[in-house]
Amino acid sequence: VQLQACGGGLVQAGGSLRLSCAASGRTFSNYVMAWFRQAPGKEREFVIAIKRNGGSTYADSVKGRFTISRDNAKSTVYLNMNSLKPEDTAVYYCAASWDSGNYYYIRNGNSYHYWGQGTLVTVSS
Repeated sequence: VQLQACGGGLVQAGGSLRLSCAASGRTFSNYVMAWFRQAPGKEREFVIAIKRNGGSTYADSVKGRFTISRDNAKSTVYLNMNSLKPEDTAVYYCAASWDSGNYYYIRNGNSYHYWGQGTLVTVSS
């Protein structure tokens, strides 16, 4: 599976962005899809994920602000980010896993088998 993320950019605090991640190579609907992010000088962290059945799970830091959706016909997953904060500034990576595990499994980057190249989101104050 190859993942291509796009949609990053510069936005003011309180603004919105939508990231997209297009997949190719395998049956997209079989994968758990997730977004992770890595801010400068920090470790990569889990943001949000969507399971095969469409159910989602997210980090507390983005609750109520970020949503994830998938279009299996287009083999694309979307990250809608609203009410952006400067602390959301990071490189955002999409990832795919052929396994569907529990709460901790989905939040662990090591559970994912394929990664996109990352797209930079910068939120100015």
